[in-house]
Amino acid sequence: MGALRRLIQGRTLLLTICAAGIGGTFQFGYNLSVINAPTLYIQEFTNDTWRARTGRPLSDRLVLLVWSLIVSLYPLGGLFGALLAGPLAVMVGRKKSLLVNNILVVAAAALFGFSREAGSFEMIILGRLLMGVSAGVSMNIQPMYLGESAPKELRGAAAMTSAIFVALGIVMGQVVGLRELLGGPQVWPLLLASCLVPALFQLVILPLLPESPRYLLIDRGDTRACLAALQRLRGREDVTEELAELQEERTACQGLRARRPWELFQDPTLRRQVASLVVLGSAMELCGNDSMYAYASSVFRAAGIPEEKIQYAIMGTGSCELLTACVSCMVIERVGRRLLLMGGYSLMTFWGSVFTVALNLQSSIPWMSYLAMFCIFAFILSFGIGPAGVTGILATELFDQMARPAAYMICGALLWIMLFLVGLIYPFLMEGLSHFLYVPFLCVCVCGAIYTCFFLPETKGKTFLEISEELHRLNFSQHQSQGPLWRGAAEVIQSTEL
Repeated sequence: MGALRRLIQGRTLLLTICAAGIGGTFQFGYNLSVINAPTLYIQEFTNDTWRARTGRPLSDRLVLLVWSLIVSLYPLGGLFGALLAGPLAVMVGRKKSLLVNNILVVAAAALFGFSREAGSFEMIILGRLLMGVSAGVSMNIQPMYLGESAPKELRGAAAMTSAIFVALGIVMGQVVGLRELLGGPQVWPLLLASCLVPALFQLVILPLLPESPRYLLIDRGDTRACLAALQRLRGREDVTEELAELQEERTACQGLRARRPWELFQDPTLRRQVASLVVLGSAMELCGNDSMYAYASSVFRAAGIPEEKIQYAIMGTGSCELLTACVSCMVIERVGRRLLLMGGYSLMTFWGSVFTVALNLQSSIPWMSYLAMFCIFAFILSFGIGPAGVTGILATELFDQMARPAAYMICGALLWIMLFLVGLIYPFLMEGLSHFLYVPFLCVCVCGAIYTCFFLPETKGKTFLEISEELHRLNFSQHQSQGPLWRGAAEVIQSTEL
């Protein structure tokens, strides 16, 4: 509750979190879920458009191919966006990157909104690609921006809000996509174009808010702008102690340039950081949470829920992730990152195992269908407790200012590649393993919990320099450890090259 009071006192920081989140990771979750409602309508539109052009309808296989292209271009665009985010964050700054990113959203919304009038399903394809690029940029830059803007006591909570906005976007996409709202056959272009609303909100509010103080001081060497940003974000005039910490970090980075992604893999001083980023980033995408959403409809149907009510039950799954993300945001600075990650993966292993048993017995024991339905909610709740939000903090806390953009490029590329691969292999896993589908995912959850327990250091309440020193000790034996090298007076850091 103390952290919450401090967050309220720093109203500018709270508004910064909301403005960055609504136009940032909210868009990722929203566009991930909003495409589900108009599936049949878009397929019919594709077929009708082709018939109007050629006089012949498309075969079912080609309609499915076009639909698969519409869906799969989103993660492909996300991969491009993740690779673009690092250079963009360094060259124009964290805040301006989020603002520039909205150009893609406005263009995509225009393509979606006028696609039916233009009789062009290609506009939908291009719009999904642009939204994917936008999501890839915002998924990387938003947690970087908030993690650098928040004080160390609130850094974890501020970065965790990225997961809250993802979950909120998923729920809002499910709500707006209801047949009673914008999920009907006549208004589906407006449903897809509704991504314009959060983009406009961010374009209006975010320019009034400060840039990341760390970027201003360490990357740009602008002490006056950094001081003004700190005072606005903290809601007080006296920020001497925090400014001194930033000056120390700036001195440590003196003469260094922004790192390139491949250099992180080659640097022995970053061995544990890169391993943690790759292992836990992969675990979050391969743990089976996205597949649980895909499995939900069939499980709810087997439990006897009427077909017209299933959409409301699915909304409950998204609400579960939103609830636990909010709870984790409030407790992360008290219980720490490692406990949330270990607890989340351990609970996911337990409920995934029970879910597998229930699926295998539901044909012979009627009430097992209800147990399977309960396991879906419990699994998603467990994912929201830790992996959903804590994983996104790793690139912020484990890497210094010069390596952080490149770390987010690796993390983002990993996220989108894994998302694409899971979508690609999931149908084959479902066909080949049947009710044992979750066994591979359970192995990933176990590995995530074990790695966190033995290899991930706790970063709660520590400055970035303290975290760097601890990781330096862990990466090298005691006789090799020399600590960070301080190189005299601070100078302007020219770190615009990745």
